[in-house]
This record gives sequence, structure tokens and C-alpha cells, in this order.
Amino acid sequence: MQFLSAYAAALIVFGILDAVWLSIMGRLLYRPTLGSLMLDNLRWAPALVFYFLFPVGVVHFAVLPAFAAGSLQTALVNGGFLGLLAYATYDLTNYATLRVWTLTLTLVDVVYGAAATAIVAGGAYGALRVLASAGWI
Repeated sequence: MQFLSAYAAALIVFGILDAVWLSIMGRLLYRPTLGSLMLDNLRWAPALVFYFLFPVGVVHFAVLPAFAAGSLQTALVNGGFLGLLAYATYDLTNYATLRVWTLTLTLVDVVYGAAATAIVAGGAYGALRVLASAGWI
């Protein structure tokens, strides 16, 4: 029950956070930088696979260890580190291989990924603490 509760919380926090980020930065950074490389319409299947899969990793590697330790700091640090690794893998590969991928885009996206994943892990950890305090899990 802990995993499912943390997963639901992570999914909600990540969905909201990324929707806000992409709605703002899509037009300010991604579209101006990537231009014609971007699709006019999103490919929903791979996007949904990512959005449903990434929180599994956040819960497994950050939230549950933090909950076991009773430490918000563990959730934030582990989440931030996971986000750094995941987003750096994507961004550095693109920076190494795509002509239009800029250093600015790489740095902004990696920092966002680390911060967002830390926030998601912290939010899911907080939700678990609330549910546990109420005796629901």
C-alpha cells in the first residue's frame, strides 16, 4: 500500500509540475531552440510511458528509502540525484549528437530535472507521512 500511495502522489505532483514547466518553457526555450525538430502534435504513447514509468523510479529509489528512514532530506537528496542522472543522460546525449541542442538547453533542463524530481520525491514522501499519521497505510 505504501508503494501505491507514494506512486499516486508522485504521479500527481510530477504531472502538475511538468505541465506547468512545459507550458511555460515550451514556448520560451524548447520551441525557439529546437524549432523544426519538434512535432506539431505530441506522440502520446511514448510520453505516457515516460510519465507513468518515471515515478516508479522516484518511489523506489527516493521515496520508500526516505520513508523507511523517516527523512525528508533523504527524499530530496535521492530524488534530486535520480533526476540529475536521468535528465543528464537525456540532455548530454542530445547535446553530444544533435546540432541544434545547445549548452543552455542542456543546463536548464538538467537543473529542472534534478529540482523537479526532488520536489516530486519530497511531495510523495510528505503524502506518505500524512497517510501514515492518519493510520491509512
